[in-house]
Amino acid sequence: MRTYDFSPLFRSTIGFDRLFDLAETAQRATEDNYPPYNIERLSDDRYQIALAVAGFSPDEISVTAEQNVLTIEGNKVEKADRDYLYQGISTRRFRRQFSLADHVLVKDAAFDNGLLKIELAREIPEAMKPRRIAINATQPSQPRRLESAAA
Repeated sequence: MRTYDFSPLFRSTIGFDRLFDLAETAQRATEDNYPPYNIERLSDDRYQIALAVAGFSPDEISVTAEQNVLTIEGNKVEKADRDYLYQGISTRRFRRQFSLADHVLVKDAAFDNGLLKIELAREIPEAMKPRRIAINATQPSQPRRLESAAA
C-alpha cells in the first residue's frame, strides 16, 4: 500500500486541517469488515446507513453523534450456557465510526429485521445558503465639468 506525506501541504494551506486529518485517517485505516453495512443516498440531502447486526438486540447497540463523527458500538453479552456445534453468526463486540460532512445531522435510528438503519440529513443554515442580491438601479450621473484652477 502506498502512503502519502501531507506535511508539506500544512505549510501553505490554512483551514484544511480537517481534510488532511480525514485523508490520513483513511490511509491508516486497517479496520475489519464487521459488521457489514450499506450507505445509501435517498435524495440530494438525505442518506441512510444500514448495518447488519443480526444477533444483537437494540439495547446492546449504542449510536453516538458528536462533532462530525458518528460512532456505532455493539456489545453482545454472551450467555455461558450455550454449547454451539457451529457458530456462523458472529456477535462479537464492534465499534464502527463514520466521518460526517459539515451540517450533516443524525435524524433517526431504527432497528428492523436485524438491520440498524440510521437516517442522516444535510441541513445547511440559512446564513450559508446562496442568496440572490438585488441590484439597485441609480440615475446616471451628470458629467462633471472640469474647472481650471486658473479661472
